[in-house]
Amino acid sequence: MEKVTGIGGVFFRARDPAALGQWYQEHLGVAPTPSSYEELPWQQEAGPTAFAPFPEGTEYFGDPKRSWMVNFRVRNLDALAAQLRAAGIVVQIDAQQYPNGRFARLHDPEGNPIELWEPAGATRRPKSAFATQQHVLMSSHA
Repeated sequence: MEKVTGIGGVFFRARDPAALGQWYQEHLGVAPTPSSYEELPWQQEAGPTAFAPFPEGTEYFGDPKRSWMVNFRVRNLDALAAQLRAAGIVVQIDAQQYPNGRFARLHDPEGNPIELWEPAGATRRPKSAFATQQHVLMSSHA
């Protein structure tokens, strides 16, 4: 059976796409889609990715008007949280250490929820994205 090989893009509506794209690039290092074929797009590092549809009434994303959330893998959650806080961005680090790592929450300037995930151990990675889904599903029922 053929299957997809990864996520090729994340597309969503924004009130001010240019400003929001600039915010993601400045604060999270996610470059916007190139404006020509000669430019290279943002390259993510290899690693597990959770794909988890949630019940329509979930409170996991916060504001019920928000129907999506992006989870970004990070190398050093504390360092990135400090960097974001220094830029005036509110970051809430989950105090609980999960078997698959640590998590934090923030919102972009348009109120979209963002989750940051520092996988457990520099050399120890979850066996699959299922571990992230377990965190997500367990947290959504807490």
